[in-house]
Amino acid sequence: MMFIDRLIEKVKEKNNPTVVGLDPKLEYVPGFIKDKALKEHGSGFKGASEAILEFNKKIIDAVYDIVPAVKPQLAYYEMYGVHGLNAFCETVKYCKSKGMLVIADGKRNDIGTTAQAYSSAYLGFTETSEDAQEEAFGADALTVNAYLGADGIRPFIDDCSKYGKGIFILVKTSNKSSGQIQDLTTQDGRKIYEAVADLVNEWGEEQVGRYGYSNVGAVVGATYPEQAKILRKRLKHAYILVPGYGAQGGSAKDAANSFNDDGLGAIINASRSIMCAYMSEMWRNTFSEARFDEACRAEAVRMREDILKAIGK
Repeated sequence: MMFIDRLIEKVKEKNNPTVVGLDPKLEYVPGFIKDKALKEHGSGFKGASEAILEFNKKIIDAVYDIVPAVKPQLAYYEMYGVHGLNAFCETVKYCKSKGMLVIADGKRNDIGTTAQAYSSAYLGFTETSEDAQEEAFGADALTVNAYLGADGIRPFIDDCSKYGKGIFILVKTSNKSSGQIQDLTTQDGRKIYEAVADLVNEWGEEQVGRYGYSNVGAVVGATYPEQAKILRKRLKHAYILVPGYGAQGGSAKDAANSFNDDGLGAIINASRSIMCAYMSEMWRNTFSEARFDEACRAEAVRMREDILKAIGK
């Protein structure tokens, strides 16, 4: 089955168009988990990575039945070296064992065989001998950067088609300085983000699934709600991955601009506001550190209701 159809069916099943970002730092991990891991595995990358993996598993256990997907940000694993990448791999496996989809947030891009290598690592398979192939990371989807044009995107699209995977292309990102490049006006009067959106339409034409959406999606930040309105109309078949909700300042009303009238078309990410819910002003008096996973679930439920109310569902 195509990635986009699986995603939509998960959203429908759980009545929840949100995704939990797993962007862990050691400082986010409750002391009792961290202390145990560092005692057993040492105070280096190994111990830190084991603590992060256990933290992730507890969060997944708390939300897998109500949230359709997770979005691990690769940088937060790479910073802990090979042990961190192992924690990422094990996190992906654990999510899949719980029936969740995994969107690897790596913003990968290059050209030719290098782009193919990135795609093989996250979406496809790597040849290990003349008659054997292995799956390296096994994500269901990957965020990618279109700055190099079609040469840098085609290998990912080919693997989406071949293996039933998906990509989300950066169109209008949530950071404050995104306008330095993305809001520039082209010779034909379009903004750069509009030109990229038009390419997303073009590249996704052959990847449309049963619900009318494509495996080739877009990333549009909740922090730019007016641009999101423009892009939702422009992106005819693209599902939109929406960062920027919660800790970055985007509201449910802002995020709602990325949905279509059918209640589909977007999936909203929150990372710190869920992972660190037990530290937040809203939940810290209700849940102790030992019950951090319950705080994660409570915040995930609150977010779901917030988004559903904003889109009238």
